[in-house]
Amino acid sequence: MDDKTRIEIEAAAFRTLRHHLMEKRADVQNIDLMNLAGFCRNCLARWYQEAASERGVAMTKDEAREIYYGMPYDDWKASHQTEADAAKQAAFEVAFRENVGPKEG
Repeated sequence: MDDKTRIEIEAAAFRTLRHHLMEKRADVQNIDLMNLAGFCRNCLARWYQEAASERGVAMTKDEAREIYYGMPYDDWKASHQTEADAAKQAAFEVAFRENVGPKEG
């Protein structure tokens, strides 16, 4: 397989993952994704931002999230995010630290 075809296939797979998480399974909470898989929608938006930066495209975290979520992040949270119990929050702290790194601020 040539590089162009591989990149096109990878991009299509990413678009399918985004569509699945945003359109088909918006009910799946980011905290559950992080706790089970070690990444969430915000990670995907950050990876998008980092890939843009590597190619000289300036993009803020909020811009990347809006591109990924298809709307401002706060709007998505208001529409889809539910309250997490203490056990999920504690598991998230561990999963975040192990997979993303120390939290800022």
